[in-house]
Amino acid sequence: MKKHGFLWTIIALGLLAAGGFWAWRLFGPLTVEVARPTRGPAVRAVYATGTVEPTVMLPIAPRNAGRLAELKADEGDRVRKDQVLAQMEDADLQRSVDELEARARFAKSQFDRAQTLYERKLGSLLERDQARSEWQAVEASLARARTLRGFMTLIAPADGQILQRDGEIGQMIPANQPIFYFSCCAPLRIEAEVDEEDILLVRPGQRTLIRAPALPDRVLEGEVAEITPKGNPVTRSYRVRIGFKDDTPLRIGMTTEVNIVVDRREDALLAPTTAVIDGHVWILQDGRLRRRAVETGIKGELKTEILSGLTEANRIVVRPTPELKEGRRVRAAAENSAPAAG
Repeated sequence: MKKHGFLWTIIALGLLAAGGFWAWRLFGPLTVEVARPTRGPAVRAVYATGTVEPTVMLPIAPRNAGRLAELKADEGDRVRKDQVLAQMEDADLQRSVDELEARARFAKSQFDRAQTLYERKLGSLLERDQARSEWQAVEASLARARTLRGFMTLIAPADGQILQRDGEIGQMIPANQPIFYFSCCAPLRIEAEVDEEDILLVRPGQRTLIRAPALPDRVLEGEVAEITPKGNPVTRSYRVRIGFKDDTPLRIGMTTEVNIVVDRREDALLAPTTAVIDGHVWILQDGRLRRRAVETGIKGELKTEILSGLTEANRIVVRPTPELKEGRRVRAAAENSAPAAG
């Protein structure tokens, strides 16, 4: 009997302990992280990803098919206007030029002879004009052949830089297939893709903050320069071109993340974004929870602008959980400020 009584006593104590534990969980004070709203700039921005590109990029290709005979420039080279970049094989065209030059010299001599005979009254006007016509026709054919031969020499259209070379000596290059990609005349820019849901917020001249994996500790500044009028129906995005405010260390082809600033308000009341759920926050008042409706403005990843419903004196729960109840006793584990604006 004593043994059974002792066992029941142990069971009763266990039940009391368990009941006390659950009563504490249900009715005892919770530990929550709290923060006070702070003042700072509220920034609304449109996020996009982009790629650094030259403002002017030209493909340089031969007008006629041919074999690549000589390369005089390579990727990364700075070149001057009219500098020879490459030479295509032009032996056949050169022979055509040589032949037409010989024919032009003969036609010119025939015209000179006909002119002399006409001046001496030994030849007719028709013979002179016919010789002149034949000479001019040959000269026109010669000019065309020289032009075609000139197309086999690729030259720089302006001072600039070779971005890319696609071709090796001895390779057969089809007509109009680029051998070089050339940039000149203008600074670099970013070509970004902005979602169609955000594009109506974007305007030329808006300030842009730029980050790049190549420069993780720096924020560069830019400005929206152009917005393409036609979107891409597949990606549902619009192309936005962004110019750099200053010279940039970024290189062509580097990826970037851009935030286009569409609205900014100074001295806004800011609360942690995680604290605002369905237009309400939980505040800590006299050791108990109170649910309060708030009107929000600009919402960011870390902070949200509070237009009404809170003051800087309020202590708000940073990360509300489903177990929070109106009037529940809580205690603050830590008190922080809302993240600084930026």
